[in-house]
Amino acid sequence: MQQVQEIIAQVRKVVVGKDPVIASILMAMLAQGHVLLEDVPGVGKTTLALAFSRTMDL
Repeated sequence: MQQVQEIIAQVRKVVVGKDPVIASILMAMLAQGHVLLEDVPGVGKTTLALAFSRTMDL
């Protein structure tokens, strides 16, 4: 559980205001599922994906 909190904290340092999305992505990744990020251009989808990949060493 502590590792999950650390991942969330690291991603929150980069992406602000997307807590429900962060939680959903983390749940999908822990369940070895897939994630499709859809939103309007310029809201940080790529930044969010990069933050997760760097935090989890992917």
